[in-house]
Amino acid sequence: MSSTKTTISSNAASLLPSQRLLGKVALVTGGASGIGEAIVRLFHKHGAKVCIVDVQDKLGQQVCQSLGGEPNTAYLHCDVSIEDDIRRAVDFTVDKFTTLDIMVNNAGVIEQLTPDICDFDLSMFDKTVRINAKGVFIGMKHAARIMIPLNKGTIISTCSMVSAIAGVSPHAYAASKHAVLGLTKNVAAELGKHGIRVNCVSPYALMTPMSQNSLPEEVRNDEMFIAGSNDFIRKVANLQGVDFTVDDVANAVLFLASDEAKYVSGVNLMIDGGFSSVNHSFSSNL
Repeated sequence: MSSTKTTISSNAASLLPSQRLLGKVALVTGGASGIGEAIVRLFHKHGAKVCIVDVQDKLGQQVCQSLGGEPNTAYLHCDVSIEDDIRRAVDFTVDKFTTLDIMVNNAGVIEQLTPDICDFDLSMFDKTVRINAKGVFIGMKHAARIMIPLNKGTIISTCSMVSAIAGVSPHAYAASKHAVLGLTKNVAAELGKHGIRVNCVSPYALMTPMSQNSLPEEVRNDEMFIAGSNDFIRKVANLQGVDFTVDDVANAVLFLASDEAKYVSGVNLMIDGGFSSVNHSFSSNL
């Protein structure tokens, strides 16, 4: 009887998920909330030491403390559009945890939708591209500075389904995410000879704190509106019967960060339930 129990226990243990990032060190930008927070928590669960950087200091510190703080997590204020901030964050991570294996460029913003391009505020265009595209480029640059001498590492950036399908986002956001995709492919081409993998993930729509901030102020905190937006997002999704969450994005990033993806580079991993593969205008008229 005890032998049977031992066998069952051993089999059950073999089914438990392994720590796929054990011994790895990661830096996650925009890690204080939304998709970034989900990535931080999953990386930590899988054994990585994680440096969280963000401009939301209170939230970032709360996430760090909830995971036990040092020696396995740390938080640092960082504006990804400022090169000195990114340089400092990368050096801080290496000083704290001895190396950098995984760079996740996740920080981003989305501007309010302007129906008429003629009314578009160019200062908002500049801000969106500065954070979403320039910030990713700076992150890639300083991650490469550490990874090239080591001849290993992986860089993952948060892109968007708007990198593959038009008409579903504000103009500056679309432009910035196309830039992220272009940078991912170009930098993957350069860094491959150093054994460094460069990829991005493109999620379907999510009602995160960032996307809420893109809403007009009068509806931003309206709980009924937010709930309605989530219902709309689910309704127009291509893949029905499956709720899409930040954890789905985090799982995709975990895969790309892990050794399971050791020969995957230059890829834009779509996490959109097939939305960008469908001609929605045509199908809605059938």
